[in-house]
Amino acid sequence: MNANFFDIHSAADFIGPGAIEVPLYQTEITDIVRRRGIFGQRIKQVPATGHPSRFFEETAIPNPGSAGFVNPRAIVAPTVSPTRVERSVPLKAIVAQINYNLFDIELSNQQKQFAYLQAKDLVDTVEGVLTTHDVGLWSGSDTSLSTPTTAQYFGAIGQIVAGGNTTTIGTTASIVDGLKSTIAQMVANANYQIRPTAIYANPVLLDLIDREMKTEFNVVLATKEINAGFTVKTLSTQAGELPLIPEWALPYTGTPGSGSAVLPAYIVTEDMIEYHWLSDPSPRIFQLGVPGSLASQYVAVKFGGVVVKGASYAHYQVLVDR
Repeated sequence: MNANFFDIHSAADFIGPGAIEVPLYQTEITDIVRRRGIFGQRIKQVPATGHPSRFFEETAIPNPGSAGFVNPRAIVAPTVSPTRVERSVPLKAIVAQINYNLFDIELSNQQKQFAYLQAKDLVDTVEGVLTTHDVGLWSGSDTSLSTPTTAQYFGAIGQIVAGGNTTTIGTTASIVDGLKSTIAQMVANANYQIRPTAIYANPVLLDLIDREMKTEFNVVLATKEINAGFTVKTLSTQAGELPLIPEWALPYTGTPGSGSAVLPAYIVTEDMIEYHWLSDPSPRIFQLGVPGSLASQYVAVKFGGVVVKGASYAHYQVLVDR
């Protein structure tokens, strides 16, 4: 049998008199990989009632209207009743598995390099599930809450668009004026007491808003801390000072300034958006039995579904052409 031997030059950085230098690495791995979005941390987290998770929505109060005014000496009361509809949200599953090879783990331990790597990789697997969850909250490909069509969530974007509340700001129109007038129309709704709580948009669109305020009014937007250590700009509206929240998970098309780019913003009432979870709002970790290969197998699982309550009146999609 012929054995193959490789020259140490292929592994050593330098070989010289009294010195052989071999590659060594820092024990920490550089990591600023994108993880969680802010949207999933601000909406309501509620336990699911079942599969699907069901609730009722009241669309009108008992209102006698003009028929309620009668002759006080000849009272005839009109019959009234509240209007309620049944709603539901199907639960979906996000799953990820990571396998640890026994030989590789013991080799890393013996080399005393990256001693924390097993724990980091497991945490990163959970973060991967949460990142998929955060993107799905906005852009999940399902198209119906009553008759699911895909394994993904019916994303908030799809639910708001299906609700019919969409407006467009032209290429030469003011972005700020368009947002403020849309919010004013929402607040002026005679049938529902609407108080939007935030405006979500891609950071590129929020930068255009900043530039517009500086150019047109020489104004720098005020700031507000919305989560621990997370500060954003705010916009003064008829619903109060609304935070302008940068959301990387919100896509846009085209190149801003080309005249054909479309950048969406979402005016939302966060109290009306819920994530219905099963067992636990956070991903759970399960360790599988050790197979013949002696690999350790872990599975991260998250069950739940998102519902945008009042999609037809409490939220709005604003498309900005630039």
